[in-house]
Amino acid sequence: MHIMTRLLQRGISLDDLTHAIENGEIIEDYPDDYPYPSCLILGCDKNAQALHVVCGTSEAELWLITAYRPSLENWHDDLKTRRC
Repeated sequence: MHIMTRLLQRGISLDDLTHAIENGEIIEDYPDDYPYPSCLILGCDKNAQALHVVCGTSEAELWLITAYRPSLENWHDDLKTRRC
């Protein structure tokens, strides 16, 4: 599973991922993604470190796509706004 490989490479646990989704906020919405609409969530792990989680949704399921720690190289200080 692709996301599990990425989580291991990035040192992100499933508990941290779950915490970020449950306590985060959607900062970008991708309603036209295929095969399911998806979104980008900004949340924090259990140590209050920022995480970005991309997931898709169907009527009955949540599809985890990827997760990463946002970098100020690519994001403004609020970690919600992309740098151009």
